[in-house]
Amino acid sequence: MPTYVYETLPQFEGEQPKRFEIRQSMKDAALTQHPDSGQPIRRVPIGGTGLMGGGSPAPKSGGGSCGSGCGCH
Repeated sequence: MPTYVYETLPQFEGEQPKRFEIRQSMKDAALTQHPDSGQPIRRVPIGGTGLMGGGSPAPKSGGGSCGSGCGCH
């Protein structure tokens, strides 16, 4: 199941939104209320341009910032 980022919607002037993560099925509708407090929330769109098709792919050669022995290259 994917993890989605949500944030609270400020109810008062000067109140800052609070972000949190929730694991839920891709088939589930986005939540509109915090599961514990009932405060209004919204799902925060998160993603890189590579996921949207607008970015360039990561280089396939080794020697990236994490080194060549990590297995991600």
